[in-house]
Amino acid sequence: MAPDALTTSAQRDYVFVVNPSGANGRTGQQWKKMMPDLNSRLGKDCNIHEALTTGPLHAIEIAREAVRDGAAAVVAVGGDGTLHEVLNGFFDDGKLVQSREGRPGPRTALGLIPMGTGSDLARHFGWNLNDRHQAIDRLVKGHKRRIDVGRVQLPDDKVDRYFLNVASLHLSAKAGYFASMYKKLGNLCYVIGALQAFRSHENRDLRMRTDGGEWTVVPKVTATCVGNAKYFGGGMNITPSADPFNGGLEVVSLMDYKWYDFILKMHTLYQGTHVHLDKVTTNSVQTLEVEEVENESRKGNVFVQADGEHLGFLPAKFSILPEQLDFIL
Repeated sequence: MAPDALTTSAQRDYVFVVNPSGANGRTGQQWKKMMPDLNSRLGKDCNIHEALTTGPLHAIEIAREAVRDGAAAVVAVGGDGTLHEVLNGFFDDGKLVQSREGRPGPRTALGLIPMGTGSDLARHFGWNLNDRHQAIDRLVKGHKRRIDVGRVQLPDDKVDRYFLNVASLHLSAKAGYFASMYKKLGNLCYVIGALQAFRSHENRDLRMRTDGGEWTVVPKVTATCVGNAKYFGGGMNITPSADPFNGGLEVVSLMDYKWYDFILKMHTLYQGTHVHLDKVTTNSVQTLEVEEVENESRKGNVFVQADGEHLGFLPAKFSILPEQLDFIL
């Protein structure tokens, strides 16, 4: 086949990265059910490639190769964890992956068919969760918009990590770490994760710096959430002013919260009204740097997560990369 033919074919390739074990196996089952409709409606205009993940981080490898091959789109089929890995496949060594030489054309777009436990990014856009017909409609229409991408940098981690939804630290990140162990219980896993995290939780004084300004000590931090979009934890509207198209991050910090505060104020976290309460601060930033106040006896156990995935521990830097990717809406 001539090189031009190869290039033309690659530009029509839609690579669907499927986590068949997602949502206790429901993702794989739903994917099989939608395949006939997908082939019928989308297969006329592009080449559909199915790529099933076999374990953690596999989606990163699949997505990265698809971008290098010049695919028109890479579509994450699953929950926020699958989307997180596919997103990170668009980056390598801190830079956007480029298509291989000889494959010119439009940039590879990122797409999503939400079929996971949380699907919090889909909530941000008001999509009907697990509605395969609506998902196919979006892909067929092919409307794209440049979306902002959040970045997390940990000094002890040589690889930058990227997120579309919400990153966070301390209690919320620790709760997400434990919640991942109970995914078989559906959204109940977030409640169990939070209860388990609280058992060993201590509010901590942390040093923070926004947009390269002065360092300040924020006392008794319970959790700090850094939102590119609004939702996390299976529907909590934690950063209600966040917008993945405005070039900024919304930072919400909860301070000096006790376990009973969460019980009494849980409804405000889902409604997004918690930002008006005492002991909660909110700010719009481009960068946020966070580190522990020196205390050797407790150093090294402040969790950091993004899109529900455990990344490591403080110190950490969060930043925004405006209009970084074409996203299929």
